[in-house]
Amino acid sequence: MEIQSSSSTPMIWKYDVFVSFRGEDTRNNFTDHLFGALYDKGFVPFKDDTMLRKGKNISTELKQAIEGSQILIVVFSKNYASSTWCLQELVKIADCIEGKRQTVLPVFCDVTPSEVRKQSGNYGEAFLKHEERFKEDLQMVQRWREALAQVADLSGWDVTNKPQDAQIGEVIKQVTCTLSYKFSTIPDDVVGIQSPLKELEKLLVLDSNGDVRVLGICGMGGLGKSTLATFLYHRISNQFDATCFIDDISKLLREQSAMEAQKQILSQTLNEENLQLSNLPTTTNWIQTRLRHKKALIVLDNVDEVKQLYKLALKHGSLGAGSRIIIISRDEHILREYPVDEVYKVQLLKSQDALQLFCIKAFKCDDVMSDEYIDLTNEVLEYAGRLPLAINVLGSFLFGRDVSEWRSALARLREYPEKDIMDVLRVSFDALNDAEKEIFLDISCLFDGRLPKYEKKILDIRGFHPEIGIPVLIDKSLLVVDDYGNFKMHDLLKELGKKIVRENSPKEPRKWSRLWDCEDFHNVMLENQATKTLQAIIIKHWDSEFLETTMRADALSKMSHLKLLILENVNFSGGLNHLSNELGYLHWENYPFKCLPPSFQPYKLVELIMPHSSIKQLWEGTKPLHSLKRMNLSDSRSLIKLPDFTEAPNLESLNLEGCIKLVRINESIGTLRKLVGLNLKDCINLVSIPSSIFHLSSLEGLDLSGCSKLRSINLLNEGSIQRKPSSSFYRFLKFPIHSRRHEDSVRSLLPYLPRLPCLKWLDLSFCNLVQIPDAIGLLHSLEYLDLEGNHFVTLPCSIKQLSKLRCLNLEHCKELRYLPELPSRSQSERQVDWARLCIFNCPKLCLTKSFYRIVFSWMIQSAKLLMQSSFSSWDSLDAIQIVIPGGEIPRWFSEQNGRSDHS
Repeated sequence: MEIQSSSSTPMIWKYDVFVSFRGEDTRNNFTDHLFGALYDKGFVPFKDDTMLRKGKNISTELKQAIEGSQILIVVFSKNYASSTWCLQELVKIADCIEGKRQTVLPVFCDVTPSEVRKQSGNYGEAFLKHEERFKEDLQMVQRWREALAQVADLSGWDVTNKPQDAQIGEVIKQVTCTLSYKFSTIPDDVVGIQSPLKELEKLLVLDSNGDVRVLGICGMGGLGKSTLATFLYHRISNQFDATCFIDDISKLLREQSAMEAQKQILSQTLNEENLQLSNLPTTTNWIQTRLRHKKALIVLDNVDEVKQLYKLALKHGSLGAGSRIIIISRDEHILREYPVDEVYKVQLLKSQDALQLFCIKAFKCDDVMSDEYIDLTNEVLEYAGRLPLAINVLGSFLFGRDVSEWRSALARLREYPEKDIMDVLRVSFDALNDAEKEIFLDISCLFDGRLPKYEKKILDIRGFHPEIGIPVLIDKSLLVVDDYGNFKMHDLLKELGKKIVRENSPKEPRKWSRLWDCEDFHNVMLENQATKTLQAIIIKHWDSEFLETTMRADALSKMSHLKLLILENVNFSGGLNHLSNELGYLHWENYPFKCLPPSFQPYKLVELIMPHSSIKQLWEGTKPLHSLKRMNLSDSRSLIKLPDFTEAPNLESLNLEGCIKLVRINESIGTLRKLVGLNLKDCINLVSIPSSIFHLSSLEGLDLSGCSKLRSINLLNEGSIQRKPSSSFYRFLKFPIHSRRHEDSVRSLLPYLPRLPCLKWLDLSFCNLVQIPDAIGLLHSLEYLDLEGNHFVTLPCSIKQLSKLRCLNLEHCKELRYLPELPSRSQSERQVDWARLCIFNCPKLCLTKSFYRIVFSWMIQSAKLLMQSSFSSWDSLDAIQIVIPGGEIPRWFSEQNGRSDHS
């Protein structure tokens, strides 16, 4: 929900009331009593200083006081018209009536309304003298007469011969009603403000006078935080003894000093214009003492550093009970650090409110003017992204223009974003440090404003420290986290980032630091010139017109400072003589060449991702790979030889899936002591794996499925097992299927199952097994067991010992007849978020009451674990999946009450 005013931020009134009077002749000091009553009610009136009443004309200060007051009270007394000063004030007040921004209230004291309107009696005598005195400027005198008649004709009070206190009470009552009405009534062109105001008032706890509360308002630039705070300020200010609104505290402290900022707070809250304070300790002392007994409302807008708040010396103890401080900042971290009691995050407009605001600005009505503008309106709103600032600026610009002008404006926006919008958004970018700016530019340009959480590592490889940098961007409202943990940026912030990258050389993309657009990339490749500034390229989504384009790769050889390169669906020809030695991340799908350039020294390379490549061999000999953590050469169908891994001590993941010409694996693989995952799936011509693989002390995942020519899986023979690798090696095993040699190998493996105490995932599906050995019960860490498609009659009773088992798959076990007792789930088990039991297409299974009791008992135990670990209600237990045979639910099962004895 968001707010934006029709033109600019609403007027911040300096005073509640301005009183025009002639002090020496008001009855029984009526004006003094009126001022006293206004102060008592918490209003801020302008008190005329006689020092301002010098010279022939009213001072600039008095004019500004009249313009800056919400209500103008004129006290007509017997000799009011004799004062040319008063009459000049009156003309200024009459001008305000015509502006319709302020309320004018006349009070008649010892003079009748008729006497003022008709300028009779004392007023007539006064004007005879004025006409004589100013006979050279009778037009001015005439304007005085008109002002008198105009103001005297308004509804007011005749207090002559009436109780003074009662009449002053009536004036105060009207002032209160007028101020409350002005700011409880929202103008038609301010959209979506009511709900946020109610929420803010709730957070302020205005009905509690016992404590001092601090409220923070935050959000990205252009949301209307200041507008919202201004309406809130005027709406609730009459509930406080003292009020203050500083609209740019950051600028005030930057251009002046902490003392001047404190003086402004004191001046507004104490209603004293010329405070004679000359040093910071004195103003600090006044802040902490003079406001201690006042119920104050203080609003501080545009705070961009927490130290700014400390400089003001505003503390809970320095304000009276019931006081409220409202701090507005783009940076949520500042508010949390200060700290505030509550933070209100201003949101984007709802779609309907965004449409309404745009129509008000572009068509001066609540709906689209005609059908021909509907699609264009939707385009504008999509571009604006429900940001009030953008809707306001664009709507105002498009007002009164025809359809062709709208289309032209939209086309221009995509190339040249609106400066008024970009300038506001850039303030937050300029406040970032260098690493945070780089993260912002990477996400906005290279990732098109949407960074999946799993790609955050790229920013780390780039050296930008995203673990701290991304939270800073979130605090500053430059990023948000979606429901899936991914990072997203508003489309206009994305445009800002691209504008910043382009700004120094908008027509020369080879001079940019980043490339993300396929057309720009294509032009750079065609130019084939050296570039020293280009550091990152990500080309993923080609426009249809470029899909069939083939370009020469030569230009990549001249990008000597390239650190990040991601290319997908790009067609190349020619040759590649060099790659930047600065590369930290290289992802090139369908790499067209047989090897990487011989001159390439990948000592900074952290990830090498080259699926579906034409590579036969990465390089000859040994390369410095000390930084490399991940290598993916999957589906590289020409790969025949792996590199020497002795210089890759930090490699954690090696994916060779689908490398169908790979026959052997280099012995040096045994040096990869940090390797966690090894994927050899569908390496159909792989015949041997070196025994050095048992030296992989960190290996947790090994996939050999589809390796149909692997000779008796010799890495699992007894001689190898006697070497006893680390227990983590056996956490994940997957075996090849549909091979007689494979079946023999698995049978030979089964006796050694007790040697796999840390195995968590075991897939023996379709292994033609007629018996499962008792030894399987010794796999105490096993969580997933897949026995699908085998021929055993029953499971061993030892399966009951698998207390951590959460998934058992017995699908298509067509000889299965009996189900033994299933494991009792451990109450001390770590957090569990799912469980699965699947018994399907087992035609010989005996569906006895005992069978259903076993299944039901396992389900209840799983449900209890789910409830205790991460779920708070039965509504979330769909994480338990059970598939069992049968056409109907047994009667005894239906009678069970899972929410009583078993819940």
